[in-house]
Amino acid sequence: MEPLRTDWRFVADGVMGGVSEGRIERVVLDGRDAARLTGSVSLDNDGGFIQITTDFAPETAPFDASDWTGFEVDVLGNGEVYELRLKTSDVTRPWQSYRAAFTAPAEWGTIRVAFADLDPYRIDAPFDPSQLRRLGLVAVGREFQADVAVSALRLYR
Repeated sequence: MEPLRTDWRFVADGVMGGVSEGRIERVVLDGRDAARLTGSVSLDNDGGFIQITTDFAPETAPFDASDWTGFEVDVLGNGEVYELRLKTSDVTRPWQSYRAAFTAPAEWGTIRVAFADLDPYRIDAPFDPSQLRRLGLVAVGREFQADVAVSALRLYR
């Protein structure tokens, strides 16, 4: 396992005209330091997402995770379905990504997302783990109350 340093930032669909609302908080939940995403996802005004993201590398150099199988994420949530989305150097449009859905458990749990299980979205390039740029945890696609916390992000073999 390789723990990764994260600097989570909040992003909402307002960047595209949507009206979803949310926030990120640094909290302690059940004894764990975590980044917690809460808010309301709205489909109004062509919206539909709130998310927290972390960048792996500066714009000039991608992060190489090719020696690893995928990500492990320690999460706690409200039983809703969220998405883990990855961006690589091949992603040139905001709507493109590599995705995997997961359910955020009501007690701390670990989800594993293998690189081989990622679904490309509106991109023809295969996922290249040597070209990682960003990871996002996204509440998306339907109207609901989001509440998901992340205490750790790791690479696994």
